[in-house]
Amino acid sequence: MAKTVFVTGATGLLGRQVTQAFDKAGWTAVGTGFSRAKPSSILKVDLEDQEAIEAALDDTKPQVIVHCAANRFPEKCDLDPSGTRALNIAATRRLALAASARSILLLYISTDYVFSGTPGEAPYQASSPPSPPNLYGQTKLAGEKAVLEELENTGLGIILRIPVLYGHSETNAESAINVLVDAVWKAAQKKDEDAQVPMDNWSLRYPTNTEDVARVIVDVATKYLDADEARVAMPRILQFSAEQRFTKYQMCEVFAEILGLPLSGMIGKGEDKEAEVARPYDTHLSTKVLRDIGVDVRTVDFRDWWKREMKAFRR
Repeated sequence: MAKTVFVTGATGLLGRQVTQAFDKAGWTAVGTGFSRAKPSSILKVDLEDQEAIEAALDDTKPQVIVHCAANRFPEKCDLDPSGTRALNIAATRRLALAASARSILLLYISTDYVFSGTPGEAPYQASSPPSPPNLYGQTKLAGEKAVLEELENTGLGIILRIPVLYGHSETNAESAINVLVDAVWKAAQKKDEDAQVPMDNWSLRYPTNTEDVARVIVDVATKYLDADEARVAMPRILQFSAEQRFTKYQMCEVFAEILGLPLSGMIGKGEDKEAEVARPYDTHLSTKVLRDIGVDVRTVDFRDWWKREMKAFRR
């Protein structure tokens, strides 16, 4: 019998890829959304409504929930703290309660921003003490705690921490990495007398492709579901990340090289101590726990993927 997965945030950058990956793996993939939900392909579910969540789960009867929906841009989180807490914390607890009552495996997508990123601390193990530097990280950590509390001693609540993502997108603005391509084009259009485009050349990032993340999620869901009662003894906090390291400015250099564009109109910047939203220096995640349970943590090469993606834009 085909297994069913219930994916929240299926209209987003990662959620779309996760839904596709489960579908390709032979699962019945139920993608859900709200503001961008298209009824013919995406089930509209209000995650602020407990009855709506329970009705959707009872109707679709999934064995697994993958909770991708989140307010994931730090600046937007600070602009709407109440809305961020409602989605990143309260909605997560509602899903965890509903999952617990129905014995559904819940895989919660978290972030490397649960760690401070203080120079010298990385790489962070799954067991490292969290210390989020901003509201986004704080709310995602609170979401982790909600999942672990509501599904305690069941083995049904799993956390997967991931770093900044890139991949196929509807618009570049969906990804903090994809959007750098727009910055490169902007810089290329700058004249000598124009002000240069500033770009962070301080924080270290480990951009990870959504296809790789989706593959790992399918593998984890399958492994934990197949473990049955033995899953109680399996780790509850997992981490996945690519290993290639870049600053944003270095990623822009890659994009400029591939596109054949000059980058003289961009200037790399050091640490911004007056930034409105605190950013970590290095939140590199260790993938040891995933490797220990036999999950493939290989990732696509950053430059190679973008060469293929940008072929149509080359000069």
